[in-house]
Amino acid sequence: MTIPADTSRPRDPSEQVKASWRPMIGLALAQVLMSFNVAALPVSLGGMVEDFGVPPTTVSTAIVTYGLVVAALVMVGAKLGQRVGWVLIFRIMVAVFAVAELMMVLSPSIGWVIAAQTLAGAAAAIIVPALVALIAENYRDAQQATAIGSLGSARAFSGLSAFLIGGALGTLVGWRPVFAILIVVAVVVFLLSFTLRSDRGNDAISIDVVGAFIIGIAVMSLTLGFNNLNSWGLLTASPTAPFSVLGVSGAPVLIVLGIILGQAFFVWTRRRADSGRVPLISLEVVSASTERAAVYAMFVVVALEAALNFTVPLYIQIVQGRTPFDTSLAMMPFNITVFVTAMLVVRFYGRFSPRVIARFSFALTTGALIWLSFVVTNNWETVPTILGLIVFGIGQGALVTLVFNVLVTAAPTELAGDVGSVRGTTQNLASAVGTAFAGALLVTLLSIGVGQAVASHVDLPEDLVAQVDLDNINFISNDRLEEILDTTTASDVQVDAAVQINIDARLDALKIGLLTLAGLSAIAMVPASRLPNYRRDEIPDPSPHAD
Repeated sequence: MTIPADTSRPRDPSEQVKASWRPMIGLALAQVLMSFNVAALPVSLGGMVEDFGVPPTTVSTAIVTYGLVVAALVMVGAKLGQRVGWVLIFRIMVAVFAVAELMMVLSPSIGWVIAAQTLAGAAAAIIVPALVALIAENYRDAQQATAIGSLGSARAFSGLSAFLIGGALGTLVGWRPVFAILIVVAVVVFLLSFTLRSDRGNDAISIDVVGAFIIGIAVMSLTLGFNNLNSWGLLTASPTAPFSVLGVSGAPVLIVLGIILGQAFFVWTRRRADSGRVPLISLEVVSASTERAAVYAMFVVVALEAALNFTVPLYIQIVQGRTPFDTSLAMMPFNITVFVTAMLVVRFYGRFSPRVIARFSFALTTGALIWLSFVVTNNWETVPTILGLIVFGIGQGALVTLVFNVLVTAAPTELAGDVGSVRGTTQNLASAVGTAFAGALLVTLLSIGVGQAVASHVDLPEDLVAQVDLDNINFISNDRLEEILDTTTASDVQVDAAVQINIDARLDALKIGLLTLAGLSAIAMVPASRLPNYRRDEIPDPSPHAD
């Protein structure tokens, strides 16, 4: 399995070192294109809820759908790129991504938004491995390391710009122009793609259809399971669950099925490779414990980031009823910190090993989440809250760049596409699971808190409670709650009591949710302890032909 090389002219080593950075601008903008799209969705949460008249958890389905499609198809995308040719298929998918953004701009309903994100996810499933493969094709040695690091910086910059630009436009104009910007970016990327070194593809490369089917179903099962834990039931099936197994909710059933199919995929891939056939992905890129540890660490940190990126806009726009620009201001310290850290962390590679940096970074994210769970209030702009977001951003920015570099430096150049597919599958599955998990966790905690408070409150009799549907509790503003209570027999005193319960239950759900995320971050210290213990100048040559 190799990435077809350009044989149109000989490659002089000195020329490789001095390659133009203009192609890299296009590749970095392609990363911006995908990351900005995902980051802009939470910022647009309030606008979509208002335009389409749907709950925030429904809007989050669009975020989950994008990640699901990318994670399910990225391994197939890597093989298509090797077969068709990376430059050609990269251009086609950038154009498809532009069409998806046009659908976002013109969406008449939330269904169109979900469809647009499905199409964008399908395009990104090929763009993600293409970025790594094209960097390997166009850059060598120190330039290649710098180019790989720039993808992490581009991703962080996208989060920063999406919250800033998206917040401003969402407040002053609306959420749709945010996605119109990406159409322009896609056109620029398409034009810059003509500066990339050309390749011919390899018609001899076959696609493992069985492996693609197994991993696709596994990813879909995991994502759908996590995304519907709240609506279908955490354990016992709810009345709205589409199916159940002996009374057990379909959500945990799908999660278990996804795990089983994931293991089946690895078994199938090994057997296919042992028989001499080309697998969907070379397991060589995750054969060592250090490489698997990097994948686990990447999954956790991206899931934590996705959970936080969903939680903050949820509370600011839906709970507090504030504008998207307020959301961007609240998230600005976090996003700036991630961007700066992603660029600067490479300076520490010569002094500290990946293991040391990862342990320290996970200690920062864990401590920051614990701190936030104690100091957070309904006002996100307090100094203690901002401090917590900054500390979390330092750990998160360092980790995303670090673990990706570990994977790339551990694999031979000819497996760059496979490394890209592992990265794409891990990051997008983690993003989808993190968003879905955060939504399910917070709504579950809110339901428990409201249920217990209502049952024990003396000012809320059973006949009044019966007039409100407590089986479908979700995050709503105090104004919206008062509108609902106006349709009941609630007195002014009872309305005030219900509003206070809503305030307290939301804040308690947030605190417990952040503490739960801190626990997950602490658990990630285990795989972090298995990352490589060498420094940058001690990295072994991964090439099988090295002397």
